[in-house]
Amino acid sequence: MRLIFLGPPGAGKGTQATRIVAKHGIPQLSTGDMLRAAVAAGTPVGLKAKAVMDAGGLVSDEIVIGIVADRIEEPDAKKGFILDGFPRTLAQAEALDAMLAQKGLKLDKVLELRVDQDKLVDRIVRRAEDARAAGQPVRKDDDPEVFKTRLAAYNRDTAIVAPYYEKRGQLTPIDGMQPIDQVAAAIEQALAG
Repeated sequence: MRLIFLGPPGAGKGTQATRIVAKHGIPQLSTGDMLRAAVAAGTPVGLKAKAVMDAGGLVSDEIVIGIVADRIEEPDAKKGFILDGFPRTLAQAEALDAMLAQKGLKLDKVLELRVDQDKLVDRIVRRAEDARAAGQPVRKDDDPEVFKTRLAAYNRDTAIVAPYYEKRGQLTPIDGMQPIDQVAAAIEQALAG
């Protein structure tokens, strides 16, 4: 099962991906984590990424796709994987499709958690308050101003990815404003269909 989770920050992608990992035994792949692992392992693509990052640059789509291509070859990803937070741009979506096609693979589902963005800010504020009340550290991303900046970047750069997959008939919208368990049930229904 090869999946992509789309949706703005705070939509619940990470929460739902964790449930799918537990239920289906496939890894959740974060490009940031993969990038750090490739650099630490000193893989050829990791060394390229390190050189770019050491020079203060942004890692190119070509390098990121190379890292994803290497990572999905690992044994734990043979049954499938969840890409969370990737692709972030149309160019990345197209490059991902081309890379998967070269490997004789395709995506099984692209799930988009659709949410009311105005209510997302309230959700983030609540999440920060809950963390404080539980004596846990508040994520930097849960600062309302940081969150609004991330949301603006998502709307500017990433929101275009969903229509790309919709035109290809691969997109399944999920109402992300429902309670967590209902979102999970809707996702499971989409995966079964």
